[in-house]
Amino acid sequence: MYKWYTYILHSPKIDKYYVGSTDNLSWRLERHNMGWGKYTKRGMPWELVYYEVHEDKSNALSREKEIKKMKSRKYIEHLISRSGGRPD
Repeated sequence: MYKWYTYILHSPKIDKYYVGSTDNLSWRLERHNMGWGKYTKRGMPWELVYYEVHEDKSNALSREKEIKKMKSRKYIEHLISRSGGRPD
């Protein structure tokens, strides 16, 4: 079964979170830390602090949008603390 992930990264440097989705979590984190994104480039290094596994891209993207729609650091930190983050 093919897996998709919704993930949250944290940058201690700028103390910000980044929410995204991917089918390859380790590759995506590596790219964020290589400066492959306008937003994430300024916050390197990023740490994976939370992820969820989904069966398909559609569910992963929907969950990403749901988390972003909350526009709440408190909500993100609640997700992280509630689950222990589950980072590998």
